[in-house]
Amino acid sequence: MRRAVRTLCIVIGFFCVDAASAAGTGWPAWERFKTLYLSADGRVIDASVPEHITTSEGQSYALFFALVANDRESFAKVLAWTQNNLSGGDLARTLPAWKWGRTDDGTWRVLDRNPAADSDLWIAYALGEAGRLWCDSGYTTLGRSVANRVLREEVTFVPGLGPTLLPGPKGFVEHQTWRLNASYSPIQVLRAIARQSKDRLWNDVLKSSERVIVASAPHGFAADWIQYEANRGFITDRETRGAGSYNAIRVYLWAGMLAPSEPLHGKLARQLRPMLASAEQRAAPVETVDTNTLAMQGNGSPGFSAALLPMLSNARSTAALATHKSRVEAESLQQDTAYYSDVLSLFGLGWIDARYHFEASGQLTVAWKPSCRGGR
Repeated sequence: MRRAVRTLCIVIGFFCVDAASAAGTGWPAWERFKTLYLSADGRVIDASVPEHITTSEGQSYALFFALVANDRESFAKVLAWTQNNLSGGDLARTLPAWKWGRTDDGTWRVLDRNPAADSDLWIAYALGEAGRLWCDSGYTTLGRSVANRVLREEVTFVPGLGPTLLPGPKGFVEHQTWRLNASYSPIQVLRAIARQSKDRLWNDVLKSSERVIVASAPHGFAADWIQYEANRGFITDRETRGAGSYNAIRVYLWAGMLAPSEPLHGKLARQLRPMLASAEQRAAPVETVDTNTLAMQGNGSPGFSAALLPMLSNARSTAALATHKSRVEAESLQQDTAYYSDVLSLFGLGWIDARYHFEASGQLTVAWKPSCRGGR
């Protein structure tokens, strides 16, 4: 009977917590991730490239996972390393550089100083929710400072689209053409930041982000990148030619984890249904899709399967859910050279195993008991 109830919880996406797996026992997948990727001083290391890089993306996700795991020590270490090495010692004044690593001459330093807006949003979100769940006003204040800086440096007015999130402060606008990325705008994160910061401009960013996500997936498969021209509207990205792959896989993940009562939950589920239908017919999700012709190539990593678990659960695709979940559990967190796949695995498995979920407001609900009244 207990197994049947747990299966039902997974399939229909309810937040049902199995006391033996979620309460008071830690998060084994996060502990394994730390062993493989997290240094003693708090940097997430991607060993799949010679530079052994650390990205602001990896740091932002580690902050989120540490919060979900109620791991305050790791959260503090990751935050300190990020602030000291990517933000010149002051995250409130300087958005983190995107990439840090080893240079050709063997020195370690920032390799690309341009910030990445998706990472900055996740950092602001994690700080805001950490402040609420752990009753730490310092985190709350810092989260608001990061969010306000995102508004000033990474949001721009696009004619016909309104205030719009750019992927970063530099390099994405040329001759009245804006290059945009749908995976950079998780609706639940934007919703929460709008609540945390109380700046009405975030509501406009939410509206433009919705349009970017929908336009990126005209046939139900999201593109990694899309362009917007002042006189023509959305057009296929000239560089990637409409391919959907390693960026786009997060579009399905974020959409699948939206609360059922989130106003965009149903709309995005319908828009992205073709990708879900494809996954239901495959043992591994497609790695790359031409979003114009729908030509498909390759099989995605286990993390691709993990990213689709929430949507499969919501759709009650029981057989496909079991297939992809088994693949993730069997193949993830085996070595330190699959950073991105393993990040997606933590997101997908953490959600499907009821470690966390998002409310319609974007507020994070976790399986452990918050340390203060304001946490619930």
